[in-house]
Amino acid sequence: MSPELTLLIVNAVFLGFAYLWVYPGLPSKRLGILARYDLAIGGAALLVAGLLFAGRDLPFRLIFVDMPWWLYSVLTFSLLELPAWEWFRRRHGIDYDDF
Repeated sequence: MSPELTLLIVNAVFLGFAYLWVYPGLPSKRLGILARYDLAIGGAALLVAGLLFAGRDLPFRLIFVDMPWWLYSVLTFSLLELPAWEWFRRRHGIDYDDF
């Protein structure tokens, strides 16, 4: 399995955990609370990526650009999260003003 696919799977697993189990179970789904949980879950995904790829000189390519593992992990996590966030926000009626 390619390193890129491995990081995509890691990110998808963490996002699935967040949006299908953690966030729906929160009693208050306000933007500020979700942002703190998201920071922790995103940090955990980055930690796993670091444990897998830090110190290894592997190329990570996003479209036509080579980048380090940590940047690839952060960018792909963010890109995967955008549709999940929008779905969750609409489903739970979260307003951007409700911080």
